[in-house]
Amino acid sequence: MSEASSSSSAPSNGALSFQAVREIPIAESDEAAECLAHAFAVDEVAMYFIETDDTVNWSAQEKWDMHVRIMRSIVKAHCLKGLVLTVGPNYGCVALWMPPGKNMDDTLTMFRSNMWRLNHKLSQEGRNRFKEEFLPLLHKTKTEVLGDLDNDSWYLVYIGTKPEARGKGYARRLIEHVTTQADEHGRVCYLESSNGNNPPIYRKYGFETIKTIYLTQGPKPVEMEIMVRQPVPRNSSQNPPGNHGSAQIDNRS
Repeated sequence: MSEASSSSSAPSNGALSFQAVREIPIAESDEAAECLAHAFAVDEVAMYFIETDDTVNWSAQEKWDMHVRIMRSIVKAHCLKGLVLTVGPNYGCVALWMPPGKNMDDTLTMFRSNMWRLNHKLSQEGRNRFKEEFLPLLHKTKTEVLGDLDNDSWYLVYIGTKPEARGKGYARRLIEHVTTQADEHGRVCYLESSNGNNPPIYRKYGFETIKTIYLTQGPKPVEMEIMVRQPVPRNSSQNPPGNHGSAQIDNRS
């Protein structure tokens, strides 16, 4: 699917600005979080910390508010220490990347992003799943898979598109914005995919599945595919940028 306009008239400056990939400052983090909240509204991993045995009495609104609160904290942390990108009108698509040598584990970032408040807002079971299973599993897996390259890689943590913005090639642009840089510097890219429909799409961008991991404290295992993209040397014909059309990606990456 082409991203070109079907209109014969030239796009306005406003329309052109929506097509540009831009970095989001922390002042716009709540708007970016809203995009991800809607993109991941029914994602099994996103709901893993909310749909627990001890939240059966929570209302649908309380669960949604918790979901949004988690996304807001994660986006703020990436504004502070990582890279938050958007493209499209009204934050149509948003990606959270963690650059090489960066992480959001320090106390100051946890405080400024309000990540620390999740300890008090999540239910007891949700907190246990998040702190005792999810975070340690992701850290252990990334370290094992990347080895010495762990601290010298690009990490696609989240990418999501609002329902009304899908099919326009926005996700591709946010991925290739970083993979192009990774290729220039010979760095690998890493992600975890929580959506079973997405790994074939990621393969179009050079990612390959390395292994599958599972969250197991819920009523059924929740699967996540671990994918790695090796840098593509210049002048290589492999996965040329801009040659993949458009695809829907809502991914806990």
